[in-house]
Amino acid sequence: MSTLLSLIPKPSSLTSPTAIVLPSSHPPSKTGDEQEEYSYADLRSLVLSFRKVLIEQLGVKRGEIVALSMTNTLEFVIAFVGTTVSRAISAPLNSAYTLSEFQFYLQDTKPALLLIPPLKSNKAAQTALDAAKKENVPVYEMWLDDATIRTNHVFGTRRTDNPTVEQIGDPSPEDIALVLHTSGTTGRPKSVPLAHRNLMRTTANIIQTYDLSTRDRTYLVMPLFHVHGMLCAFLAPLAAGSSITLPRGGKFSASVFWHDFVSTRCNWYTAVPTIHSILLNAVKSGKGDEAGPFSPGFKGTKPKIRFIRSCSSSLAPSTLHALEETFKAPVLEAYAMTEAAHQMTSNIAGKRFPGTVGVPVGTQISIRSLEDGAPLPPGAIGEVCVRGENVFNGYWANEKANAESFWQATEGEERASSDDFKGRRWFRTGDQGLLLKEGEGKGNLKLTGRIKELINRGGEKISPLEVDSALLSVKEVKEAVCFGVEDPKYGEIVWAGVVLHGSRQGSKEQEAKIKKALDGKIAKFKIPERIIFAQSIPKTATGKIQRRFVRDAFVKQARQEKGAKM
Repeated sequence: MSTLLSLIPKPSSLTSPTAIVLPSSHPPSKTGDEQEEYSYADLRSLVLSFRKVLIEQLGVKRGEIVALSMTNTLEFVIAFVGTTVSRAISAPLNSAYTLSEFQFYLQDTKPALLLIPPLKSNKAAQTALDAAKKENVPVYEMWLDDATIRTNHVFGTRRTDNPTVEQIGDPSPEDIALVLHTSGTTGRPKSVPLAHRNLMRTTANIIQTYDLSTRDRTYLVMPLFHVHGMLCAFLAPLAAGSSITLPRGGKFSASVFWHDFVSTRCNWYTAVPTIHSILLNAVKSGKGDEAGPFSPGFKGTKPKIRFIRSCSSSLAPSTLHALEETFKAPVLEAYAMTEAAHQMTSNIAGKRFPGTVGVPVGTQISIRSLEDGAPLPPGAIGEVCVRGENVFNGYWANEKANAESFWQATEGEERASSDDFKGRRWFRTGDQGLLLKEGEGKGNLKLTGRIKELINRGGEKISPLEVDSALLSVKEVKEAVCFGVEDPKYGEIVWAGVVLHGSRQGSKEQEAKIKKALDGKIAKFKIPERIIFAQSIPKTATGKIQRRFVRDAFVKQARQEKGAKM
């Protein structure tokens, strides 16, 4: 099993010259940046130069954590890969965190140092610096200056008597390369350590799923501090010898997406449903650069998109169909978790089954009983469990969570296992679902909701995903999320938050109309008893919906509206 060092192979082993593309500035200006391309040889040179700096100048030792707070820039790429091939552990942090959030993650990971962009050109980095000062974490600015790695000591004690690159050596598959945190949907975020072995297995699985090769180029939409962007949009393309376009501004912007995508000749991208919806709505608006080459009035050549991937939260069937109709490309929905180094299942081109998250590729999926972990037959609903080389070994410093998060494989499963799966435990995802047992979609995984998010209305278990899907099928509804609210009679009842198309305001009449439209789509007891209208639905930095936070926000809004009327 290889390590992340293999992602930057020696020039003689390359089959594709370009690794990273930086698009030209848009709109163009006299001082605008021209398109830049970095070969695999360039990337290898920069990464190995940074490894030398990190070890011999900054004094980072094997197994230490290096925190990183940057956007999707070339510096992030160099710092991340350079850290992992130094046998240290990278801890990417969202550069938009608040002071208290930075403090939490610095306390939890206890990094040897924090890397930030130059403060002069990045005011947001000041918050990370302030947090590091409070936690006494050394801080270094890091940037690229005419193909040379530069660092500047900003805070903390400098190290002396540092090791050499030769003393540290190259990484091994069992070395921890990356530490991320769970989303914290049910409480305090947990630390997830991922080894080189986990990451490289996932890259191989993704390459196999989408047949990635040197002919492909992706546009990086998702943030690199998130496992979705890190694995599928960055590490897997590198492992395939293909190339990646980084947004010039360091993050997704609908105003430059199509310029960057077309001008750098990308042919696929992966994103969360929120971003897919933004791109679709931009086309519908038909205004400005955001509308892109698929807008009705566009006269030029449209790009040929090989596929569009959707992951990290449920994609509404209506959105999937709209994407395919608008962008003339197959949409492949996948299923992933941080603990599995991202991808666990995916739909495959030519074998798609809408409404499911596809089939396992390089992993094994089992539906198991909540009570004793016994495997359930196809068609039965239970907890989705996964195993494979991509799955982590357990949370850091959380024995209680580790004891609750795994089932042992049965003797029969062990006897039937290949070497890749033998001895590997089943990780409990916390998701409820079933494997389809017959028909065209046989073997595909269908998710029915998060176990801890199921709404228990008087003993009737209601899947939020089912209600969401029904709401999104109503013509006037742009976004929707349902949740359970405490009720003295039923224990819980169904409420929903809804965003209407065209930024329209909701009303009691509109609420009644939507409820009437749901009649016949879902059982009467599943129809939301209250629909709250809003201009947007609260989401995380990566576009995920966390129902407990959504519930709290909408219940608060409902109380305020009630108080205003009184």
